[in-house]
Amino acid sequence: MFWLTASTIIAAIMAITMIFIRLKASRKPASVKKIILPPLFMSTGALMFLFPVFRVNVLQVFEAIFVGIIFSFFLIKTSNFEIKGRYIYLIPSKSFVFILFGLLLFRIIIKLAIGSTISFGETSGMFFLLAFGMIISWRLAMLFKFKRLEKELK
Repeated sequence: MFWLTASTIIAAIMAITMIFIRLKASRKPASVKKIILPPLFMSTGALMFLFPVFRVNVLQVFEAIFVGIIFSFFLIKTSNFEIKGRYIYLIPSKSFVFILFGLLLFRIIIKLAIGSTISFGETSGMFFLLAFGMIISWRLAMLFKFKRLEKELK
């Protein structure tokens, strides 16, 4: 129960942090580097799979990544860019906050549902893969949108 509570609190703190980072980022021009670096930084989390307690089977890998891709559609829909002068800016979406907290709530419900049948380590591994699948597909979509606007700008 302690780990469930602690990981939920950490996830909530991360969601709140993401909201502030996203709002701050919308004040500065977007760039390819700003779009692709977060997934690269997050990829270091895959080192958790070096420890047997976090390893998941192949079916769980595909399930988690698939759910992450589905979740990313909400973020993709709310991530848009606009040209201001000679620069491209990310438009802050009012629904982004609700989507992040909705995903957090959904994640908590799923964690409670499967937490009794799947070990904490496996659950952690699956949620990492879910988040990674979500951020990769979201950032790829953002990159395509950005590149399209970049062509218009030139």
